[in-house]
Amino acid sequence: MKLRIRRYRWSDLDTLLALHRICLAEVGLVPGDGVYYEDDFPRIQEVYLACGGDFLVGEVGSRVVAMGGLKPIDTSTAEVCRLRVHPEYQRRGYGAAMLAAIERRAVELGFQRVRGDTTLNQEAALALYQRRGWRELSRERVGEHTVIYGEKRLVPRTVMES
Repeated sequence: MKLRIRRYRWSDLDTLLALHRICLAEVGLVPGDGVYYEDDFPRIQEVYLACGGDFLVGEVGSRVVAMGGLKPIDTSTAEVCRLRVHPEYQRRGYGAAMLAAIERRAVELGFQRVRGDTTLNQEAALALYQRRGWRELSRERVGEHTVIYGEKRLVPRTVMES
C-alpha cells in the first residue's frame, strides 16, 4: 500500500510516542541507556514546528506507520530527528520516502544541509542514510552503543528542477 505523508497533528501524539517506543525496542534501545530519550514528544509544536522546522507523519490507510522530524540547528542547518517506521512496515521503502520528504521540506524551509544521528546497531538506518548521500561526520560511544553522526548537503530546489 502507498504511504501518505502529512504534517503532524496534536491528535497524533500518543500514537507517535507508541511508535517511537516500539521502534527503539526493536533495535535494543531502552530508557536510561544514554541514547534513548522522548522528552520532545509532548513538545512537538514547540521543538519542531514553532521554531521553523516540521514534523511529518506517514500513514498507510488510516494507520500511522512512520514519522520524522526536522529541527533547526541554525539558519542553514536542520537536524533530522525521530525517523521511525513501524517494524511491520519496514523494508517497503517507507523510510526512504519519509527521509526524502523531510529533506525536501528542509529545502523548502531554506536549509542548506541536514544532520542526524543513529546507532551502529541500526543497520537499516545506516544503509538508508548512505543511499541518500549522507556522509559520516563522527562516532561516539554512549553507554553500550556507538552513535554515528552524519550530514547531507542539500541541493536548492531551483537546481534540482532544472
